[in-house]
Amino acid sequence: GAVLRFWLLLFLHCCFLPLTICVSHLTALILHGKLLTRCWKHSSEILVYYLSCFLSCFLVFFSFFLLYLLVCFPAFFLSVLLLLFHYFQIGQLVFKGMKKLNRIQSIVFETAYNTNENMLVCAPTGAGKTNIAMLTVLHEIRQHLQPGGVIRKDQFKIVYVAPMKALAAEMTNYFSKRLEPLGIAVKELTGDMQLTKGEILRTQMLVTTPEKWDVVTRKSVGDVGLSQIVRLLILDEVHLLHEDRGPVLESLVARTLRQVESTQSMIRILGLSATLPNYLDVASFLHVNPYIGLFFFDSRFRPVPLGQTFVVFKDALVGNPHEHVFQVMVFVHARNSTVRTAMSLIEMAKNRGESSEMFPDGFGIHHAGMLRQDRTLMENMFSRGYLKVLVCTATLAWGVNLPAHAVIIKGTQIYDAKRGAMVDLGILDVMQIFGRAGRPQFDKYGEGTIITTHDKLSHYLTLLTQQNPIESQFHASLADNLNAEVALGTVTNVEEAVKWLSYTYLYVRMRANPLVYGINHKMDPGLELYRKELVVEAGRKLDKARMIRFEERTGYFASTDLGRTASHFYIKYNTIEVYLIHYFPHIAYLQLKGPVEPLSLVREEEMEELETLLCSFCELPAAGGVENGYGKINILLQTYIGRGEVDSFSLISDLAYVAQNAARIVRALFEIALRKRWPAMTYRLLNLCKVIDKRLWGWAHPLRQFTTLPSSVLSRLEERKLTVDKLKDMQKDEIGHMLHHVNIGLKVKQCVHQIPAILMEATIQPITRTVLRVRLTITPDFRWNDQVTMATAPWWLWVEDPINDHIYHSEYFLLQKKQPQQVVFTIPIFEPMPSQYYIRAVSDRWLGSEAVCIINFQHLILPERHPPHTELLDLQPLPVTALGNREYESLYKFTHFNPIQTQIFHTLYHTDTNVLLGAPTGSGKTIAAEMAIFRVVYIAPLKALVRERIEDWKIRIEEKLGRKVIELTGDVTPDMRAIAQADLIVTTPEKWDGVSRSWQNRSYVQKVSILIIDEIHLLGEDRGPVLEVIVSRTNFISSHTSKPVRVVGLSTALANARDLADWLGIGQMGLFNFRPSVRPVPLEVHIHGFPGQHYCPRMASMNKPVFQAIRSHSPAKPVLIFVSSRRQTRLTALDLIAFLATEDDPKQWLHQDEREVRLLRDSNLKLTLAFGIGMHHAGLHERDRKTVEELFVNCKIQVLIATSTLAWGVNFPAHLVIVKGTEYYDGKTHRYVDYPITDVLQMMGRAGRPQFDDQGKAVILVHDIKKDFYKKFLYEPFPVESSLLGVLSDHLNAEIAAGTITSKQDAMDYITWTYFFRRLVMNPRYESNLQITLMGLKVVSFWCRCLTHLASAAQLLLIVYNICLHLQDERTIVPLTYGRIASYYYLKHQTVRMFKEKLKPELPVHELLTILTDAEEYAELPVRHNEDQLNSELAQRLPLQVNPHSYDSAHTKTHLLLQAHFSRAQVPCSDYLTDTKTVLDNAIRICQAMLDVAANEGWLVSALSICNLVQMIVQARWLHDSSLLTLPHIEQQNLYLFRCVDHKLTATHPLIQFSELSFYSGRMNRKTCGSEAKVELDFLLSFKDESTGSITGIT
Repeated sequence: GAVLRFWLLLFLHCCFLPLTICVSHLTALILHGKLLTRCWKHSSEILVYYLSCFLSCFLVFFSFFLLYLLVCFPAFFLSVLLLLFHYFQIGQLVFKGMKKLNRIQSIVFETAYNTNENMLVCAPTGAGKTNIAMLTVLHEIRQHLQPGGVIRKDQFKIVYVAPMKALAAEMTNYFSKRLEPLGIAVKELTGDMQLTKGEILRTQMLVTTPEKWDVVTRKSVGDVGLSQIVRLLILDEVHLLHEDRGPVLESLVARTLRQVESTQSMIRILGLSATLPNYLDVASFLHVNPYIGLFFFDSRFRPVPLGQTFVVFKDALVGNPHEHVFQVMVFVHARNSTVRTAMSLIEMAKNRGESSEMFPDGFGIHHAGMLRQDRTLMENMFSRGYLKVLVCTATLAWGVNLPAHAVIIKGTQIYDAKRGAMVDLGILDVMQIFGRAGRPQFDKYGEGTIITTHDKLSHYLTLLTQQNPIESQFHASLADNLNAEVALGTVTNVEEAVKWLSYTYLYVRMRANPLVYGINHKMDPGLELYRKELVVEAGRKLDKARMIRFEERTGYFASTDLGRTASHFYIKYNTIEVYLIHYFPHIAYLQLKGPVEPLSLVREEEMEELETLLCSFCELPAAGGVENGYGKINILLQTYIGRGEVDSFSLISDLAYVAQNAARIVRALFEIALRKRWPAMTYRLLNLCKVIDKRLWGWAHPLRQFTTLPSSVLSRLEERKLTVDKLKDMQKDEIGHMLHHVNIGLKVKQCVHQIPAILMEATIQPITRTVLRVRLTITPDFRWNDQVTMATAPWWLWVEDPINDHIYHSEYFLLQKKQPQQVVFTIPIFEPMPSQYYIRAVSDRWLGSEAVCIINFQHLILPERHPPHTELLDLQPLPVTALGNREYESLYKFTHFNPIQTQIFHTLYHTDTNVLLGAPTGSGKTIAAEMAIFRVVYIAPLKALVRERIEDWKIRIEEKLGRKVIELTGDVTPDMRAIAQADLIVTTPEKWDGVSRSWQNRSYVQKVSILIIDEIHLLGEDRGPVLEVIVSRTNFISSHTSKPVRVVGLSTALANARDLADWLGIGQMGLFNFRPSVRPVPLEVHIHGFPGQHYCPRMASMNKPVFQAIRSHSPAKPVLIFVSSRRQTRLTALDLIAFLATEDDPKQWLHQDEREVRLLRDSNLKLTLAFGIGMHHAGLHERDRKTVEELFVNCKIQVLIATSTLAWGVNFPAHLVIVKGTEYYDGKTHRYVDYPITDVLQMMGRAGRPQFDDQGKAVILVHDIKKDFYKKFLYEPFPVESSLLGVLSDHLNAEIAAGTITSKQDAMDYITWTYFFRRLVMNPRYESNLQITLMGLKVVSFWCRCLTHLASAAQLLLIVYNICLHLQDERTIVPLTYGRIASYYYLKHQTVRMFKEKLKPELPVHELLTILTDAEEYAELPVRHNEDQLNSELAQRLPLQVNPHSYDSAHTKTHLLLQAHFSRAQVPCSDYLTDTKTVLDNAIRICQAMLDVAANEGWLVSALSICNLVQMIVQARWLHDSSLLTLPHIEQQNLYLFRCVDHKLTATHPLIQFSELSFYSGRMNRKTCGSEAKVELDFLLSFKDESTGSITGIT
């Protein structure tokens, strides 16, 4: 078809373009003839002549150009042609069967189908408004149409809001059938039809109700991504604004309009309405342009004429229906009236002698209380003509589109439960009901009859002839909607709430008709004061109900857990008020009272049946009995759970209402109880939630949840009291015999093992005397079946104190198939210690699925009490002249030291004692180090800190003092002579550890006189063991060389500084441990908790509070925002830009000319810098990163968003620091884990630096369940524990290889030198991995056993006898070759063991590559969120295959990165470039170790292959690639220019010749770029000119 269309286009081009050219030429010739004969009749003919000539020339040129394009680029023209073809074809597919649009649809077609304008269409019922909605849907689909007719379905969502569930079901069927040819999925999302997240993602159009969509968009987490990709919002029956449900529509529209403004995304709104008198007001509310998008059609446009009849009775009785050949709908106003009216009509027909064949079979009833399948049956029978009379409630008028010639409204009085009285039927309801008569597709005319009382006749005549404007009902539910916006985070203060009200229909009507709302419009023309008054009043009510925190002085709102729960579960403000009174921790099961107003009336006819239900189905007593409303609710709820049947139609509807709302309300109460930390109530309510969902009592047998088992079998199980535990222990045959059903045994056994169950094992570690860390290992203990349990099983977990009846920790976790899972959390503990805590885990879905783990404190040993902090003395600030050296004094720009520096000056500057300084970040510890710095090794934990110190000290110490400063890191390794001549070595722990391991052969290591360790509190982190080993080795070197080495440790404030000081050999004189509050710059800390189980939505919900924090705390001063990942820097910046767009000055954070940032490489960075927001992370180009740093330091941009590593790097000034989230994605464990507390403290320390600021503020945004933990440790000092045990084996091996340890006794002595030993004495239970029972052991014997265990455990880990070392006569330890290799190349012993197992005599390069990437050193390479998909895509483009099931493995990613390095392939993102550098940094030394292993075994082939692998890594080429590709600027496409003849390199191109050997000078310049060595050769190319014969040589 595509080829045929191509040739058709070519044929048209060949036929019509020449014809056009001929016409133009002919016109030009005729006029040219006139020109020659001078027969001009008009002067305009000259102009026409020249235009014809120009047109002829242009068409000739265009014809040839088009022909050239058609021949040369047919694919492009085909794609354009296909796109145009599909562009117009989709409309024909959707409207298949329709020949033309009606008048109204034709008028609105242009705006609906070809523009993005918001629209309001007011037209009579039956005018075809649904097809207008379809036109807007097609327009949206066309915007996402690709060439070839492919629709990008993942880029848009369309939401159709129908007022009732019945109408939603009808619209779902309509749109599904119409859009099916396009492959567009349409789903219903209502209370009846729930969708999973996967189904929502796969759906392009959602048909929902106002309340349901309100709930979805209210949630700041979970569904926030759904609302952000909505591109079209269709509101059907928008004239319901004046009804009780109107406030929901107002809230939806206001939220959508504000989202459009804040995110600058396009969301089109279409409002469909009946004819309205004040349509201009509604158009203004929907932000419709009245000149383009507003269409109003009155009753004259009704496609079918309608005759209206008013029948007046003293009592509203049913009248005589019309001719029986037509179908009639009779509308009544109560569900039980439908049956009574139908029976009366049948009786009247029989009395009048009518044929009894039609009426008994031709009557039907319809109301919302019927089951959905029954309602659908009635609708189908009536639409097919089987039923002639349908008696229904008014809800049907808003729902299903049914044919009827005549409609009759029987009575106009309806019962209003809120008012407790009868009220008049609304005029819009009357109009909607009349609209069901004479539908155009079914009838030619229609008749409407209204039967009412005499006194209401004039009322309805007036309303039908002279319509009144519809008013807003929003003020009645203002408090609930305000709470929803505060919980969502879109309204944070009174000012924003006032602005939010301006988006409502209430505001539009208040301005148009102020007197109705009691407003003096002249005194307040913009209604600012009145809106503020409404907001403040609502805020006070919500604050009193504890749903928000409202500070009237500042006008700020803050959401509470109670308010968020009420918003998410759609609980009203007055319901929360009632529960605050009646809700307490030990309330009885199912005795909750609440205002369920529609059921507050107990009808007399219901009493008897309620009594029957109470006796038959109620397992629990119903407080209040059958007389009270809440007693009736209790009875109906128990009947629903017991699966009882109800006869009365009114009770059926009430039962459906109770069942619909009970689950939602009980879920809300469960969350409230969980937040209030009531364990018993939480447990009961969670069980009640499952009882309602499953319709099973909690004491029923859990196997009743399986529908595959017969009820008789289940009854026998309950009779014999065969619990799940008993059944698990029994055999299938035994179960069959017990149940007298041999074959059922296997099925029962299978079901028993499919019930979710878990095993929990908890280990506890005391952090302090008041805080315990719990590591809980959870293992699934059931047979996983995806059809039964699904992919994940949700569970609730909490820690409860049975004595105090309190929950100390709770969280929601998803049980995965992978086993086991580990959950880590902290809980408080009090003295005197309780006997035990319970960890309770309860399934969120399954009854009977729960587990309890007991934490016993009987033998818990708490750490010793910490000594008091060093008091900051009130000393006179010491001047810089106290240094007594003008050169030293010139280093500092200030005149006096700060109080901390003054107090420690004498000890550091005038003595040689070891010093430990613990002080808050920003206290000037670096200057303290400079006081004792000369002939020193300064160890900083990160390369970034080393780089910062080098840049500073190179200027201040090397240039000004003439002292030699050397950097020693993985990136920079100077030669030995430079290191030996250095006065100051700035290095990282790992580098100095590797250097100092061979201290006997390196004199400069022995000459070190002072060792300064910065951030020594990192001992407890992953890199801490290296610091321990360095200090231990330093002390060992000092003792052997008899030369004292001074050690200075710098740290934040510590809780256990005395332990650290004892380890460092520091007496009372050198210990300075100041309180965290002792800061030169005061720091104000704010901690905010955010709910939600999922990380990404929770991060998204923090963006608005971040913006508010900047506005509140630092509107004009520098702000530093720390996030967990590079992706979060971009998302946070874009959201901040969206919030800035709503401000009067969007560029308020930019303090420079925008043109200065155009030279940057990163496009996202260009965009954010234009708004004064910078981004900083390792994925940026070095020049971009430097530019951002300079802009921020010079205050040209106000906000910098950085990853957490920046906290340890460059010292940036910031008045405000915001830590957005305290979790990061751990690629090794593939889950989100917490930052170390030291990292959070370091981030906070960036606020209010003394040299830049006089005050600092920090805002910490955390997961709400961790708020208490951070509250404690951000204000209290943190104890430093050792983490040496996990890597003790590697460090022992290093000491053995160095000769430091030669026996078992030496190993035990070595351990006593470590900080680990100190902490083992002070906090023995923390190192729970020792698994040593403390009962009955004396202290001395206990420590002996500990040391013996440590020594033996380390030896076992090293695989002592055959890999790294050998044990002679059970005492002497001899290092083996493999141990020496591991120590020399700084490798883990697991890597060397793997080499011994996998290396073989003859291995090809590709197998060696696999061995290289399996090294343990690469296990830490991060595999970020969703990078498994990127790895899968990258693997498709690389030559060597990897295991397709291990794309989330760090080793597989390493393999792919090395392949991409050899292939010089483009990697998916900038993160992979950084990861590639990390891989290459380690690759050479690992390969060298592999080479040594192969050489030691004498394997020549493998050794040569490893050499080839090293060359591949260095040259970034495959082994089989041409050697020429290693030359600079020579690529694959250039190789055809060269050839090799008789082992000589020649050129194939006639203009290129090589001189002898072509390498003119043979000089090589070696440049290092990262870890890739590039060799540049100067060579001579000879160019021969064939015409002259001369040869030109070019170097």
